[in-house]
Amino acid sequence: MPILQASGVHKQFGGVVALAGAQFALEAGEVHALIGSNGCGKSTLCKVIAGSVAADAGRLLLDGRQIDFKGPREAAAAGIGVFYQDLSLVPEMTVAQNIYLGREPRTAARLIDRVALRDAANAALAQFRSVAGAGVDPDARVADLSADQCQLVEILKVLAAKPRVVILDEATAALDRNQVAAVFECIRALKAQGRAVIFITHRMDEVFEIADRVTVMRNVRTVLSAATAQTSRDALVAAMVGEAGTDAARSRRHRPADTVALEVQGLTVAKLDNVSFVLKRGEIVGLGGLHGQGQSELLLALFGVLPIRRGSVRIDGETLVPAGPRAAMRHSIAYVSGDRARFGVMSIRPIFENLVISVLARERRWVVARRRLEAAIAPFIEHLKLKFASLHSAVATLSGGNQQKVVIGRWLATRPTVLLLDDPTKGIDIQTKGDLYATLDALCSEGVSILLHSSDDEELLAIADRVLVFNGGRVAAELTGEERTRSALYRAAYASAATTTPGT
Repeated sequence: MPILQASGVHKQFGGVVALAGAQFALEAGEVHALIGSNGCGKSTLCKVIAGSVAADAGRLLLDGRQIDFKGPREAAAAGIGVFYQDLSLVPEMTVAQNIYLGREPRTAARLIDRVALRDAANAALAQFRSVAGAGVDPDARVADLSADQCQLVEILKVLAAKPRVVILDEATAALDRNQVAAVFECIRALKAQGRAVIFITHRMDEVFEIADRVTVMRNVRTVLSAATAQTSRDALVAAMVGEAGTDAARSRRHRPADTVALEVQGLTVAKLDNVSFVLKRGEIVGLGGLHGQGQSELLLALFGVLPIRRGSVRIDGETLVPAGPRAAMRHSIAYVSGDRARFGVMSIRPIFENLVISVLARERRWVVARRRLEAAIAPFIEHLKLKFASLHSAVATLSGGNQQKVVIGRWLATRPTVLLLDDPTKGIDIQTKGDLYATLDALCSEGVSILLHSSDDEELLAIADRVLVFNGGRVAAELTGEERTRSALYRAAYASAATTTPGT
C-alpha cells in the first residue's frame, strides 16, 4: 500500500485550471521524480499534498486514510516536509535560528537553549560541510550567504523536522555538481530509513541518477508513471510533449531587417554564463527553457538591474554599459515584468500616473504637463484597447489584464527601440493575450526589436521568430524555422546541463 496517494485531484484559480484529475502514488522508502513542462501542475499538486493549497475535488490518502489538511501546519504534523522553490528563510536571522525556527531546543525554564541550538545546527551542517563554502556556520546571518548556500540551509530546515514524506521542489536548481552529490547522499540516507521523497527537477540526468520511479504531468494532468529502469529519456520527453509536440512549426511571423539592434557577447551575470546572441531590428527572439535557467536574469542585466561580470552589450553598434535602468532607458530600452504586483503597477495611484511615470523618469521632468502627456499616451491606450472609467481611477480598479496593458503602455510611451518582456502575459485572459500579440506584431512592423521570455511554451513558439533555449545558464540551442516545435524545445531544455554555478 502506498504511503501517500492522490487521485482525481482538481484545482482551479479563477479561470485558470491548475489541476484536472491528477494522479500520484508514493511508496515508503522510494524516491519518486515528478517532471513536466512549465505550468503543467506539478508544483500545485505538491502544494495540495502539503496543505498550502486546498483541492477543489479529489482524494488524498496517507497510510490508506483519507486526509484533508486545513493548512501547512497540519501537513507538517502528519510528517510532510516541503522544500519550495521560493525559499522561506528569514534573512536577518542566523543559520541555526532558520534551521530550527519554531522547533528550538528549550531549557527547563522553557527558554531557547542557545548552546543546544548551536550544537544541533553544527551537526546538521556537517552533511554539507565540504560543499557549503566559506562563511556557512550556525552563527552566520542568512542575508550574508550566497544563493546556493541559502538553498542548502533551506534543505536542512526541511530535514530538521524529520518528515516521513519529503517534497523537494527544484531543490538542486541553484547547486553545483558537488553540492548536488551531497544532497543525493542525504536523499539516499532518507530512503534507507524508509522515508519517501517526491523529487521535482528540470534535469533529466538527475531523474535517472536518483529516482526509483518517475511521473510525468502534461497540461495539468498525469500522463505517465513508470519505473526509471523501465523507461528512457526519449520516452519521458515524448510524454511531456504529447502529440501536439510533433506539429510543424509556424511560419516566420515577422520580416526583420538585416540591421542588428542588440548584440550580446560573452555575457556572464548571476545565473548566466557566456551568453551570446544578436537581435535584429523588427524581430522577436524568444527566451525558452525551464523556469529559472537565467532568462529573467538576462533581461534584468540588459536593463541595468543586475551587474555584468563579463561580456559586452551593443545597441545599434554603440557599446552599452548598463549602469542602471535610467541608463538603459536613455538607450531606448524598455522592460516589462510579468509580476505586475511587485514590479509593475502602483495600485493605489491613478491610471494616468502609472502610464506616464516612465516618460517622466527618462526625461527627468519634475513638472507634469498633463495635456501634452495625455495626448502622448492616447495612441497607446487605443492600440492596447485599454478599458477604464477615467484616467483618474486607481489602477487597482482595473482587471489583471488591463493592469498589464497599463504597464506595457507605460513603456511604449517611451518609444523604445528594444523591448524586454519578462513573462508579460502571465495570469491574464485569452482575449487580452490576443490584444498584446497584435500589439507586438505592430511594433515589429515599426522596427521595434523584442526579447521575450515566456513560461508558456506554446506562446513562445507561436510569436517568436527564433527561440534561444536556456539550460543551466547557457544557450543550449537556437530554434529557427521548422525547428520551432515543442519536441525540440523540450529536448534542449531537458538535456544534461553542466551543473556548475555560472560565472564561477
